This record gives sequence, C-alpha cells and structure tokens, in this order.
Amino acid sequence: MAIVADRQRQDAQPAFVLHSYPFRETSLVVEAFSRNHGRIALVARGARRPRSSLRGVLLSFQPLLLSWTGKGELRTLVRAEWHGAHGALKGRALICGFYLNELLLKLLARDDPHDRLFDAYRETLAALAGAADQEAILRRFEIRLLRELGYAVTLDREAETGEPIAPRGRYVYVVERGPVAAGAARKGVELSGQTLLDMQSGNFASALTQQESKALMRALLNHCLGNQVLHTRQLMRDLQEL
Repeated sequence: MAIVADRQRQDAQPAFVLHSYPFRETSLVVEAFSRNHGRIALVARGARRPRSSLRGVLLSFQPLLLSWTGKGELRTLVRAEWHGAHGALKGRALICGFYLNELLLKLLARDDPHDRLFDAYRETLAALAGAADQEAILRRFEIRLLRELGYAVTLDREAETGEPIAPRGRYVYVVERGPVAAGAARKGVELSGQTLLDMQSGNFASALTQQESKALMRALLNHCLGNQVLHTRQLMRDLQEL
C-alpha cells in the first residue's frame, strides 16, 4: 500500500495557478497549470482560513512549486511555495494575463503535459510585466498555443499549391486548411501576404499586421473554443469603450 501511495504523490512540481474558487466552508479548488502534468485540479484544504499558510501563496501569475497527492479528477494539495517571482501585472497587462489563463482553462485537457507551452506561458507573463507591446506578446503566445494543441497554423505557404507566400499577395485564411489565394468566393479571414510572413517571423511592428493578425487569431481560436465564450475578451472590449 505504501508503494501505491508514493506513486500518487507529486512533490515540488513547477506550476502556476490559473483559477481558484471556494470549496465547502474553508477550502479552495485550485486549477493549476503544471509543467510536467499539465492542467490539474487540486483541493487546498483550509486555504480560506485567515491563518492558512496557503492563503498568501496561491496567487495567479507567480511561479510556484506545488506538491499534491491522489490520482483522481480532484487531488489534494499538500504544500505550495513560491519559486522565484515575476513582476506584478498591472492595468491592461493584468487583463491580458487573465486572458491567457482563460485560454488555457478552456483549451487544455486535464492531465495532458505541455512542457514547452508551460515555458512559453512563463516567458509571456514576464514579457507582459515588462513591455508595452501587449498585442504582439499575445499573438505570439496564441500561435504557440494552437501549435502545441496540434492545430497546424500555416503561415509561410499557400495551402492549395504549397507555393511560398508572396508579400504583396492577398489571401483568405480558411479554417482547417490555411491561406489560399484571394479571388474566388471563399469563407475565411482575408489578409495580406506580408501579414502572414510577419506572423511567421513574430514581427508585429506594422499596424496592418496587428489588425489582420488579431482578426485571424480570433477566428482560429473561436473555431477551437466552439461554443465557449471568453469573458476576458469581452472585458477588454468594454474597457476600450470607456
């Protein structure tokens, strides 16, 4: 029995808190993104008590080391400690951070490790804390997220012919196919070849690239989300209207 219990326990796993909510009278359920185990749900018993050692540790956007036991859908958190620190997200950067967390919550299956995506998420949080170019930071992460999930985001070649994208060309990006030459009636997002090439290289300096890449990524993410609504996206729109 002791051997089985040891296999169920995980110690000092790098992780981030994506979301938490009350559970029973004094506890929390913590949705965490761990480097080696993917998205997991943990019960933090007594975490809502004023003197709980977990109360000030289980914060979003800060690197943690989490230890837990159990193997079911809902495991038990036994320890949490800080593992370094990121600069605090403030203002719009904070909303961007919540947007990232909502994407991960809704698109990642539980217990499906994505170590490269974990590293990308950590790097993205650090970038948001220290840079003003938030749109470019978000687009780069969105592309990495979709590719990690197995969605082939084709940006450098035409889907029907395999020809390289022409910077001066006009294309329609067809979901689940990729970019095809504009002209015939096609359902998708129309954009320039230069935008596609800029996205491929991670260069979002152009205002047109920012505008067209945002429309494309929104369409691709909506396809993956299905009927799920991103509440942080609506919050961003509301703030822009203030």
